[in-house]
Amino acid sequence: MSLRGALVTGGTRGIGFATALELARRDFHVVIVGSSEESIQSAKSKALSSGVTLDGHACDITDPAAVTTLRDQLAGVSEIEVLVNSAGVMSERTAKTLRATAVEWRRVLAINLDAPFYFMNTFVPAMVERREGRVINVTACLGRFSGPGNTGGLAPYRISKSGLNALTKNLAHELGTGSRGVFVDAVCPGHCRTDMGGPDAPRSAEEGADTIVWLATRPKEEAAKQTGLLWEDRQVVPW
Repeated sequence: MSLRGALVTGGTRGIGFATALELARRDFHVVIVGSSEESIQSAKSKALSSGVTLDGHACDITDPAAVTTLRDQLAGVSEIEVLVNSAGVMSERTAKTLRATAVEWRRVLAINLDAPFYFMNTFVPAMVERREGRVINVTACLGRFSGPGNTGGLAPYRISKSGLNALTKNLAHELGTGSRGVFVDAVCPGHCRTDMGGPDAPRSAEEGADTIVWLATRPKEEAAKQTGLLWEDRQVVPW
């Protein structure tokens, strides 16, 4: 019998790792996805020291064939009910629209936007068939058209997160905003103390993960009232 599964990309560190730990504590069979076997083993060891067991797979998330292979490896082991697209990279600080190189543009969008599409495209159809699933895309306040995302700079990063917001909303509506049993939402975790956010950020990774875990575990009747939205600290914020 397949286990109740949660798949977390970028799950070897930062907000993804904090999310994975908390979902495992809530009796999910959590599969973390990282870029290397070394990072997977390191994260699993840290989890064990916290009394939590994680499964893990190294995968090139920018390669759709690799994502399909991962799905096939998990078949019969874990039915993925929760997909958290947490993997992300920051663009170079100097990467303004007229200065970013094509290589930098593709590097950032491949991880921040293409990869979430590949994972949703690959894992969500089974959720729809079972009428059971949660998709949470970790985005950023810099991707909001209603906020600091309008101030320029960091072009590849800002645009990738704006695109991820749009992808979230589009899929949510394609799935009837929860009427088919699958709830799709985006989260702004805030500025957290991670490799990306730096040691002086005001929030912990655990605080950044809180809304993600809440969306992944809230009762269906509650989720059905509000989904297909952008959330921050368990509150809806404008796109």
